[in-house]
Amino acid sequence: QVQLVESGGGLVQAGGSLRLSCAASGRTLSNYAMGWFRQAPGKEREFVALISRSGISTYYTNSVNGRFTISRDNAKNTVYLQMNSLKPEDTAIYYCAATRANPTTGRELYDYWGQGTQVTVSS
Repeated sequence: QVQLVESGGGLVQAGGSLRLSCAASGRTLSNYAMGWFRQAPGKEREFVALISRSGISTYYTNSVNGRFTISRDNAKNTVYLQMNSLKPEDTAIYYCAATRANPTTGRELYDYWGQGTQVTVSS
């Protein structure tokens, strides 16, 4: 079992930045590829970014590419999502997730999920 706890969400003006953290306990995080997903009101949960076990490989959905950066510190059992140039359409609950599979954008392939952290971007 892996327990994931997100933090760092909040209210920010458009153009601002936030850094989300996802702290893991229970198992060594380096055994898992990690992803960030988000869910806006009335919408399905969607993929945002992923990172491989080593941290060498990353991938982003088109709408955040160039603005968001995913990273990990396996020694600290923590994954991060640096979000810059935030837009109102980035408003959502952000979830981190861990998968034993190869890095994937498919949310159904993730085994463990955090409880989410709210990000609100005002215009």
